[in-house]
Amino acid sequence: MKSKKAIYAGSFDPLTHGHLWVIQRAGFLFDELTVAIGENPGKKYMFSTKQRKKHIEEALSHLQLPAKVNIQVIDNKFLVKYAWENKIPYLVRGIRTPNDFEYEFVMNQVNRELAPKVETIYLIPPRQLAQVSSSMAKGLVGPEGWEQALKKYVPDHVLTDLKKSL
Repeated sequence: MKSKKAIYAGSFDPLTHGHLWVIQRAGFLFDELTVAIGENPGKKYMFSTKQRKKHIEEALSHLQLPAKVNIQVIDNKFLVKYAWENKIPYLVRGIRTPNDFEYEFVMNQVNRELAPKVETIYLIPPRQLAQVSSSMAKGLVGPEGWEQALKKYVPDHVLTDLKKSL
């Protein structure tokens, strides 16, 4: 039987419970899962790549997944090209909203042109995680009571690091 490999990518800035849900589901669907941390030089991040990797490692230490999980940093490179070059035939993407679907539909068409043999698998999170995004989480930081509001969306160790960074 062939080993099934997949890659799930994001900025993970900050890591959210939604990200962890996708990682956990993919960890049961595939034998090997690469969690790819995007690094775009034109984008400003709250956490360094090293911190984001540490957040993922800490969160994964509490999950028992049957898949072998690797964490990689991908510099400014097309994810589908990285997958193809590393013999990873599946991309995993989370779809939370109709806007995500529209974006992912277009990206799928582009990805098929760049690497036709790489397939994309879409996972739809449960309702309580459907609105969770890194952008939304970052938007909560600052106003009075933000810690309590954000606690629902990010792991405790990420919240602790957010408090330290302010």
